[in-house]
Amino acid sequence: MNIILLGYPGSGKGTQAKVLSQKLGLFHVSTGDIFREELAKKSPLGQEVSGYISAGRLVPDRLVLEVLKARLAVETRGLLFDGFPRTVEQAEGLDSWFESRSQAIDSVIFLDVPEAEVAARLGSRRTCTGCGKIYNTISNAPAKENVCDVCGKPLMTREDDKPEVIARRIQVYKDQTEPLLAYYRSSGVFHKVDASRAPEAVAEGLSAMLAGKP
Repeated sequence: MNIILLGYPGSGKGTQAKVLSQKLGLFHVSTGDIFREELAKKSPLGQEVSGYISAGRLVPDRLVLEVLKARLAVETRGLLFDGFPRTVEQAEGLDSWFESRSQAIDSVIFLDVPEAEVAARLGSRRTCTGCGKIYNTISNAPAKENVCDVCGKPLMTREDDKPEVIARRIQVYKDQTEPLLAYYRSSGVFHKVDASRAPEAVAEGLSAMLAGKP
């Protein structure tokens, strides 16, 4: 099974992708995680994309597709894409890649969250500087303020979670990513899910929806 999760930044794609990938035995594909790894390693790719990520802009399609194809070339499990594709061009590139492997996308799921709630979620998000665990000061705060429960390292506000960048990220999404909804609505595998509910309730709904798929 190959699944795509779409939605605003902060709509819960990463949280739901981790749950679904474990339940269904899928390989969790997160372009954000891949690029952050490259940034941490200060690789040539990381240096090339750092300016885009810190400014809340989309990484060019060419770079995204290049790193994904390299990472997934030998993967035999089903794939769960978290926040990718982000543009129609990326979607077309992904479709072509699946066709070259005689495969297809089984489900495209849009996690629907009101824009105001998205801004609030992102503004309260904190990320561990050690293990990368994500917290939310409103709904999922650490036991000790600004300290990770898992590894004890300090938490940080990512550059792309600062107010001025959040506003740009939302606008970029609306301008460049929303056309994906029209692209996939005609595919016959598109589903919209209310993701403003508690994460556990969203996960239960997604699992039930996918349970009947081969």
